[in-house]
Amino acid sequence: MTILEIKNFGKAFTIHHLDKTLPAVNNIHFSIDAGEFIGIIGKSGSGKSTILKSIYRTYLPHTGEILYNSDRFGQIDLAKATERQVISLRKYEIGYVSQFLNVMPRTTCRQLVQNALLEMGEPGETAMIEAEKALTHFEMDPKLWDSYPNTFSGGEKLRLNIAMATVKKPRLLLLDEPTASLDQQSKMKVREIIEKLKQQGTTLVGIFHDIEFMEGLCDKVYEMKTGQVISAREEVAYES
Repeated sequence: MTILEIKNFGKAFTIHHLDKTLPAVNNIHFSIDAGEFIGIIGKSGSGKSTILKSIYRTYLPHTGEILYNSDRFGQIDLAKATERQVISLRKYEIGYVSQFLNVMPRTTCRQLVQNALLEMGEPGETAMIEAEKALTHFEMDPKLWDSYPNTFSGGEKLRLNIAMATVKKPRLLLLDEPTASLDQQSKMKVREIIEKLKQQGTTLVGIFHDIEFMEGLCDKVYEMKTGQVISAREEVAYES
């Protein structure tokens, strides 16, 4: 079953003080079936993150459709979904991991992961147990669990960001360079979680500069340069 289909997608950005509109991406087409992992590759500035942010509806596309087969709403064009629908999908179905952590102040590391589950309706005790499991998996020092993330290193913030998104076991997970500032051991922890989520049926769309990390993980690869889906088994290379 196709869970996500991008059709004739295009996005441009307007620089108002210069009265200019700059195209970011055009004529993007690809689809992904439930439980698959598609990797998006291309040189810096090619529009990879723009695609992910548009699926998550941080950006609104200028052209095309982003058709998502939702549990709650059936097939829905994310480009035209209401704000209420987008909030609901983010809460229950679609997760997003970026290189950057943007969280509420005065909320501890432990509380952030627990809250991700509480907002889905999980009981308090279950949320606490699962949060601690996630933080342990990503090797967050227990001394940091009740600290505020603004004191964390870049790698610690990124691991927390991943824990918050993956603990919800989303139906669709978007990964925007989630291993950018991680050491090799932490990257392997991320890989373990991705493999586990895939086994549980999560569909993933991800951007990685680390080709070795993607090897054997993606079911297919979308190459920005050619605008085509290529087999993940083929050797791929691109400019960084």
